[in-house]
Amino acid sequence: MSVNSKSGSDMGNKSSVRIEAWGEGDLPLLKKTLGDPAMTRHLGGPESDEQLVKRQTLFERLAEEGKGRMFKIIHVDTGEAVGSVGYWDSTHNGKEIYETGWFVIPAFQGMGIASMATTLAIAMARSDGKHRFLHAFPSVENPPSNAVCRKLGFTLVEECEFEYPKGHFMRCNDWRLDLLG
Repeated sequence: MSVNSKSGSDMGNKSSVRIEAWGEGDLPLLKKTLGDPAMTRHLGGPESDEQLVKRQTLFERLAEEGKGRMFKIIHVDTGEAVGSVGYWDSTHNGKEIYETGWFVIPAFQGMGIASMATTLAIAMARSDGKHRFLHAFPSVENPPSNAVCRKLGFTLVEECEFEYPKGHFMRCNDWRLDLLG
């Protein structure tokens, strides 16, 4: 499966991204994102190799288990995998929701890629039709991710304490998008 997005305003009139289902060979990309200290500074630090292998398996099975979807982000001009985006079943304040998150590797940040890829993931979450709301929980100290939420029409619900990864609590903004709206 591949979904494309072109946006001249975001990428200088010449680039696009597509998202592809997360697959077997994507562990190196996972290491570039969740295994990198700079990429995870707002998330409590990098995951160990053992944690990354477990997460790889989780990402591969997410769709087949009907619990969401994980994608790699492909920069069409270069063909390079430049990040990840996805959504998954979660519970927040006692309600069943989708949670979403994204990563774009440093060399491709600031180009609108996270917004474009997240727009594509939102379309997939809408088509799945499982949950009404999609939430994102970026750290209050992560202006770029909060800007993605604002740009894509999420509503800021509140600032909250959020646990990620297990045992690590941080201050986050709870952004919500109505998938029926």
